[in-house]
Amino acid sequence: MAEQAHSEKNVLGGPLMACSFAPLTGYFRDGCCAMRGVEGVAHLVCVKVTDEFLEFSRQRGNDLSTPRPELRFRGLKEGDRWCLHVLRFVEALSAGMTPQVVLESTHESVLKFVPLEALKLHALDLH
Repeated sequence: MAEQAHSEKNVLGGPLMACSFAPLTGYFRDGCCAMRGVEGVAHLVCVKVTDEFLEFSRQRGNDLSTPRPELRFRGLKEGDRWCLHVLRFVEALSAGMTPQVVLESTHESVLKFVPLEALKLHALDLH
């Protein structure tokens, strides 16, 4: 997934890379956790979901695993990457239920809510 999201930056200061095309994610359903200059877009944290996280999210009122065909949403399953709302990520972080984060695909504006070091603790793409 090496496609770049226009000129937006990731939390590491590099180009924002795509998060997922299958399932198709992002606020704009273009595969990227991008803002595209639109105020209020907050689905900016690229995560790799687990069954445990999906259950946590469902219990908090955000069911990401049930298919919604009318919205062309097949439901997420363990291992899928998804652009998560930054406040849902903060909630998961506080509860110790944080999914893995793909730093190169997570929008730089997330740093207003979560320190880079906290993101790095859960990074999927750091060696």
